[in-house]
Amino acid sequence: MASQQVENATLTAVPGLAVGHASAEGTATGCTVVLGPFRAAVDVRGLASGTRQLDSLAPQHLVPGVDALLLAGGSAYGLAAADGVASWLEEQGRGLETRAGRVAIVPSAVIFDLGEGRADRRPDAALGRAACKAASRAPVAEGRVGVGAGATVGKLFGRAGAMLGGVGSAASVLDGIVVGALVVVNAFGDVLDREGRIIAGARGGDGAFADTAAYLRDRGAPPGFGSQAGTNTTLGVVATDAPLSRVDLQAVARQAMNAVVRRISPANTEYDGDLVFACSTADEVEPITPEGRLRIGLRAEWALARAIERAVRRKAGEPGALEAH
Repeated sequence: MASQQVENATLTAVPGLAVGHASAEGTATGCTVVLGPFRAAVDVRGLASGTRQLDSLAPQHLVPGVDALLLAGGSAYGLAAADGVASWLEEQGRGLETRAGRVAIVPSAVIFDLGEGRADRRPDAALGRAACKAASRAPVAEGRVGVGAGATVGKLFGRAGAMLGGVGSAASVLDGIVVGALVVVNAFGDVLDREGRIIAGARGGDGAFADTAAYLRDRGAPPGFGSQAGTNTTLGVVATDAPLSRVDLQAVARQAMNAVVRRISPANTEYDGDLVFACSTADEVEPITPEGRLRIGLRAEWALARAIERAVRRKAGEPGALEAH
């Protein structure tokens, strides 16, 4: 399988997807919606996740697909934004058809960005609706936008030694199959480049990177470390137009999660709520060989790794550009 260049090197390169951001005025928080419909699965590794309706992604669940995914700031309070997404979808005539009308299926996950701005401004139903109205198939805006508006990374010493996180996205074409990724990086740990060098993370008093994993391994926890529990998360979405089943998508999500482990150190901790969604926009499911599924999973892993790096290197709102790989 040969990799090719794509003009839109972000998640919306995948046919059938639209992405919208909305940020709360006067504070550093927001939400991001990925509109479908599509089949989806999820891999949850972090021990501090905040979610809604993830059970609908189980292969045995009666719901055959979902209408949207929501990523939001505000910790558990931000899950209220899903109400706005669901009501907007209902107005558009989307959702699971029931005898009482359509019910929109919107699996959601949140990051902890409380304290990054006004305490009384958190993602709500109105912000969820705003993200839906802003959704388009244009290249995804990256940086400190939407769910990434209040994201930070490298919180070994707390907020004072942290750096800015944000949203990143990447995509490529694999023998005619499009594979893309979107991520919000709000990690406790440091972000690494492909060579394993720290490019964003916790800084000591001299401004140099502290190397979170090495510091904890060799020196133990610094003062006030206990306050980090549950205040960090990396949320990823990988998607393709390949006709994958939900069982296949679970394998892709697990494979893509390796990007989080390789590019964030440490990752999947009890201080983080890390998870990765995997989606297929194809109308039908077709059989795929283990080799084919693995290669799509590896491409999703590559895209997510690239998106993580872009999340801390892109300027606020800057769209993705042509990538060579």
